Amino acid sequence: MNERYLEDFAVGQVFASKGRIKVTKEDIIAFARQYDPQYFHLDEEAAKKSIFKGLCASGWHTAALTMRLVADSEYRAAGGTIGLGFDELRWPLPVRPGDELRIESEVLDVRPSKSRSDRGLMKMRTRTLNQHGQVVQDLVANALVPRRPGGETDKT
Repeated sequence: MNERYLEDFAVGQVFASKGRIKVTKEDIIAFARQYDPQYFHLDEEAAKKSIFKGLCASGWHTAALTMRLVADSEYRAAGGTIGLGFDELRWPLPVRPGDELRIESEVLDVRPSKSRSDRGLMKMRTRTLNQHGQVVQDLVANALVPRRPGGETDKT
């Protein structure tokens, strides 16, 4: 896997996940038990009476699965993905048992740091999609990305 430096990214580039993650009922319940114990994430029957009309994954579970897909995707900043926070985070549709998730990330902004010459900042929109191509999570993240050592600009 080629790691990329700030100079290797350009506004408009799109990176996709290499694979998909299938979400199981057991995964949803296990995550919810530990981190988000609400009935619509824990109990299939009770969840039918909720606003979701059935069992669904926690948004935080979706976020964790998205991070796994980012870590395994075509996008790989040298030194790892160092997040600085989000400008936006939305869950427009619930993730259901049996859903297969993938991501698409688009570079929105790339700029050198004003205070540290060895790094820069990048803004990316990452959409998590289910097997029907529906967006289940949409986020705009800011990341710290190292610059190419020695000021090299070669993208090989």
